[in-house]
Amino acid sequence: MIFSHLASPAFSYWSVHCASGALAVALGAFGAHGLKGRGLDTRMLEVWDTGVRYQFVHSLLGLFAVMHRHVEVKSGSTHPASHNYGSLLAGIGNLLFAGSLYGIVLTDIKKLGIITPIGGLLYIAAWLCVAADL
Repeated sequence: MIFSHLASPAFSYWSVHCASGALAVALGAFGAHGLKGRGLDTRMLEVWDTGVRYQFVHSLLGLFAVMHRHVEVKSGSTHPASHNYGSLLAGIGNLLFAGSLYGIVLTDIKKLGIITPIGGLLYIAAWLCVAADL
């Protein structure tokens, strides 16, 4: 099939991390232009920027993990069905860490901060998985 690669897990991970990176750029622009005149204090704008920065960096980590796994599969050093935990953890970490920060800024529900460290731990686990996979 011509488009059989579109159904592969690597393509799915790749697409998710590319979309996450694009979203980070859009959310950064929204923070710089859309949130400025809404009466948010400087601290909340910093929280937003932290979410954007971490989302962007970990989208790149996810892309690196996908590329590295793709090279391993092509070279035959790993099984194609083996899971890409670094990429998966970076993606879930983005949802929890950056997502909770965006939620705090947009809703002023500070209890969402309970979720943020869980996302941070997933980020750390993603980095360790990628390091162990090299």
